[in-house]
Amino acid sequence: MNPTIRHLTFDCTGDPYDLAQFWSALLGRPLADDDKPGDPEALIADPEGGPGLLFVRVEEGKTAKNRLHLDLRPTGRTRAQEVARALDLGARLLADRTRPDGKGWVTLADPEGNEFCMERGELG
Repeated sequence: MNPTIRHLTFDCTGDPYDLAQFWSALLGRPLADDDKPGDPEALIADPEGGPGLLFVRVEEGKTAKNRLHLDLRPTGRTRAQEVARALDLGARLLADRTRPDGKGWVTLADPEGNEFCMERGELG
């Protein structure tokens, strides 16, 4: 009888479709079939039934650090490879907190400035 998390929602001042395309490419998940440029929202569903990522246009811009962010763990790539791929897709590097022993994380921002972290994966 408890609620479930349906979506994690990202506010964006630009086109939600554009930001959803960044996350779709990064996560390898498709946008909803009925989403198109200029729509007020765009959705990336989780094919395994988990929460989707919903991108919604808002008027006010981001003014402070996110109070919630995603921690991502690479699969099939090293953290360094995944960070390089995210940067190629349009992310921005904020901080590299990789430790000498390989633990730690890298903090990035998506094209709208939303922070996310890339942790070490099984390949390093």
